Amino acid sequence: MRILFVGDVVGAVGRKMVGEHVQSLKEQHNVDLVIANGENSAHGKGITYKIYNQLLNYGVDVITMGNHTYSKDTIFNFIDDAKNMIVPMNLEPTGYGQYYKVVDVGGVKVCVCNLMCEVFMHNVDESPFTCMNEVLDEVDADIYFVDLHGEATSEKTAFANVFKDKLQVVVGTHTHVQTADERIIGKCAFISDVGMCGAYDSIIGRDVEEVTIRFLTNEKTRFTVAEGEGIFSAVLIDIDTENKCATNISRIQIRPEESKG
Repeated sequence: MRILFVGDVVGAVGRKMVGEHVQSLKEQHNVDLVIANGENSAHGKGITYKIYNQLLNYGVDVITMGNHTYSKDTIFNFIDDAKNMIVPMNLEPTGYGQYYKVVDVGGVKVCVCNLMCEVFMHNVDESPFTCMNEVLDEVDADIYFVDLHGEATSEKTAFANVFKDKLQVVVGTHTHVQTADERIIGKCAFISDVGMCGAYDSIIGRDVEEVTIRFLTNEKTRFTVAEGEGIFSAVLIDIDTENKCATNISRIQIRPEESKG
């Protein structure tokens, strides 16, 4: 089985990159399942019903979220109907939407789960380690895939090591910077952060001038989403479904000059 995971989709530029690359990558690499993090897809914070459907139309099968899940109040109007979107199990307010989804991929049951880290994060009500054990007790699946949303690479790496013989994939999201630590830990494919799909000339997807003004003057800014040419960040993961173990994880990063050919 081959899974394509697309890093944090940031604003209109990020959505454009998904539209330009996902379908061709599916065909080129014979991808069986596409998962994407959409928590920044609506103007940099949250998601709307229109954008939810747009990402699905671009070829995404499951959308994961993160700390900006509830930044748009309108999410409560469609969260129960968004059957292909999952939200972090341990993010307050809890009790909304679904925090895992079991997808049938050619007769193989893949459980996609969304969790928040605790270090340097806010509104997290329970440890991701505790939550993961609850999911494993609750869900019967062949393959377990976790989008672990958080700041600290140490926490993400520790999580992967704890569950290295029970999970097949742990991918980190949130920092928007693709890390070079992809590897197989036990049976589990791991990377600290997949990176982002968004404006290349930016500071993690935000307007450079606004962000630098905030640092230099401490002036409150809107953190406007940057525009311009985009970068596409993702990972490809190969899984041996018979032995229930990951066999390979490789990074994909398409920069503007590569998009032009």
